[in-house]
Amino acid sequence: MTVTVRPTTDAVAAGSASPLAGSQAAQADRPGVAAQRGTSAAAAHGLSFEGVLAAADVLAPALPPTPSWSYPLLDEAVGRRVVVKHENVQPTGAFKVRGGLNLLATLPAEARERGLVTVSTGNHAQSLAYAAAKHGVAATIVMAESTAPVKVSAVRALGARAVLAGANMAEAAEAAAALAEREGLYFVNPGEEPAIIHGHATVYLELLTAHPEIETLYVPIGSGSGAAGAVLVRDAIAPHVRVVGVQAAGARAAYDSWATGEIVSRPIDTFAAGLATGSGFHAPQSVLRGGLNDFLLLSEQQMRDAIALMAGAAHTLCEGAGASGLAGALADRDRGDTSVAAFACTGGNASDDEFAMLMRTAG
Repeated sequence: MTVTVRPTTDAVAAGSASPLAGSQAAQADRPGVAAQRGTSAAAAHGLSFEGVLAAADVLAPALPPTPSWSYPLLDEAVGRRVVVKHENVQPTGAFKVRGGLNLLATLPAEARERGLVTVSTGNHAQSLAYAAAKHGVAATIVMAESTAPVKVSAVRALGARAVLAGANMAEAAEAAAALAEREGLYFVNPGEEPAIIHGHATVYLELLTAHPEIETLYVPIGSGSGAAGAVLVRDAIAPHVRVVGVQAAGARAAYDSWATGEIVSRPIDTFAAGLATGSGFHAPQSVLRGGLNDFLLLSEQQMRDAIALMAGAAHTLCEGAGASGLAGALADRDRGDTSVAAFACTGGNASDDEFAMLMRTAG
């Protein structure tokens, strides 16, 4: 399988039993036609462009804007101009630090005093650990027992408590929710916090402000928080831009939630840890259903090829999720798209397997 494009089905949301799922229903329609309804659905989840601007003000003293560049070899490979936003240079190696810092800066004092707990094995974990340390707040990260030791060490090095629980992320999420109740901690839902989504959106506020020539924006989707932020920004300042979601075919919960209108859970089978989300989330879906112009599912090989191309043509180490935007642009090349494209290398925290793959390619 190479690429799956969006169906024409409209949608009506339903509930989910996942401990990470929200509770708000939303309706979907084609972009433009449903803009007003999409805005209302987003507002019901506390999401707005004003929230993005406020997040930008919060983050300005802590994080300088990340660079965005074009590379001749990359343009040649994709068959059109491509703008790359380098979130891999953030202090935690990924864009999610924006969401963590905005959340910690805007949480009520009562929640900070209680301490925080979340579930993650990757960039969200490091984001929250980093931000909590900056604000002097105790943070606990619950991780599946199978989590690579280097990821556990990274969280602990940032000052957070790492708790290993459960055979998979679903069981780890249940353990995190139970720990929050038992110890009175504030539970940070990685897909449903407006402050996190607004923080992630600042990636695209910087990108679309700096490059008004962009016509198509490819955004990786795991929980969908970054993509929802991209749509919020696009709708406010660059309505001509097409926003195309990209997700691993082996972790299609967000895609199926978007396509069917129901928040669903799906099994995970992908090397791209940043896309390996097993459930849809209500807050991002409230924006994505009326906001995405297209949604592509990517094969494992497409993402591996994109990682290798980024290393060779853009001198950049991307993890699987970070290179997925490029994989989407390459897929659209095969469909004849020549518009000015852009994507964010959302993270450079490549796994040992991804490093090994690059070494084999170089050899």
